[in-house]
Amino acid sequence: MTKQTLDQKLAILSDAAKYDASCASSGSTKRDSRDGKGLGSNEGSGICHAYAPDGRCISLLKILMTNFCIYDCSYCINRVSSNVERARFSVDEVVKLTIEFYRRNYIEGLFLSSGVIRSPDATMSDMVQIARKLRHEENFRGYIHLKTIPDASPELIEEAGRLADRLSINVELPTDTAVQQYAPEKKPEQIRRAMANVRMTKEASKEKSFSGKRPPRFAPAGQSTQMIIGADESNDATVLGQSTRLYSSYKLKRVYYSAFSPIPDSSSKLPLIRPPLQREHRLYQADWLLRFYDFQLDEITSVTRDGNLDLEIDPKLAWALVHREHFPLDVNRASREMLLRVPGFGVKTVNRILAARRHRALRYEDLTRMGASMKKARAFVTAGGWTPGGLTDSADLRARFAPPPEQLTLF
Repeated sequence: MTKQTLDQKLAILSDAAKYDASCASSGSTKRDSRDGKGLGSNEGSGICHAYAPDGRCISLLKILMTNFCIYDCSYCINRVSSNVERARFSVDEVVKLTIEFYRRNYIEGLFLSSGVIRSPDATMSDMVQIARKLRHEENFRGYIHLKTIPDASPELIEEAGRLADRLSINVELPTDTAVQQYAPEKKPEQIRRAMANVRMTKEASKEKSFSGKRPPRFAPAGQSTQMIIGADESNDATVLGQSTRLYSSYKLKRVYYSAFSPIPDSSSKLPLIRPPLQREHRLYQADWLLRFYDFQLDEITSVTRDGNLDLEIDPKLAWALVHREHFPLDVNRASREMLLRVPGFGVKTVNRILAARRHRALRYEDLTRMGASMKKARAFVTAGGWTPGGLTDSADLRARFAPPPEQLTLF
């Protein structure tokens, strides 16, 4: 086998990492090197962002340590039975790449994942060694996100958390049944046990000892996870139900949704066509409503009969159209809870409305200046100088928001 250059490895292993969606760098503690000590920072200023072909902003060196893997998960392009070109970075190569990319101002940190080689402990040990060298030998203060392996020893995961800003452990699929069917070597109970250990260790790191000292910081940006959607038959109600339980049980920062992408030579059990990317987008919108807008799961998922989100309109608008009896709302009188349910009103807009109406009655123009999307909201609110009249109950209201029909073509 011809020895691969570092550039060749980077091309293979950065491409192999594109299926990991959970690489946001938000939520960490602030660190920088303006005091003359160390290298880099984990803040966004001064970072030159690259953009993927689909428009996503990339500011992390996002790679796999290796795409060799001893597991045979049906949905994974890097499974042991997959016929793909393999590559593997050494510990020193990942450290060198991270430092050189940072010095060139290409990135703000490192997102490191890996296939499982030899054993979970051996793989996790190498990943921890990378983070340790960056922190202690290179004095790197930038962002580090490690995709941890749930079967690795708790001691390794604990050390990873002391070195990294964020840890993530993938739950893989929305249900235990799906995991057992498509990834039989992975154990859902072990994944949850590892996530619980991360949560408990993080909570313990916030407690002072009897002498007043704090333990070493542990994953200050928290933990996240990723779910593949569309590989099994789970509907959106099942997906969001799992997310709700994960947020509640393990205090996750984010659940990421990754639309299944058909892969060569895959199992006949897997679909041949990927789900629409719009489904992924709607799940993120619904996730936001559950976390920040006080919506309940059944409110969002009961809008359609099959438990899937409406792909044509966003979940909040879909709820409002089905529950028109609550509208129009008077923005000068309505409660915060109901204002958050108005399509086109975000959390910041609602807070501005509540603060401003203490001093005077709000008019339509005031809402526009506050950042409200009145194109959506105008049918659902009243304000000084504005009433929607019969617009709220009009039969064609949905058609005003849904995308126009497209003419299908054969070629």
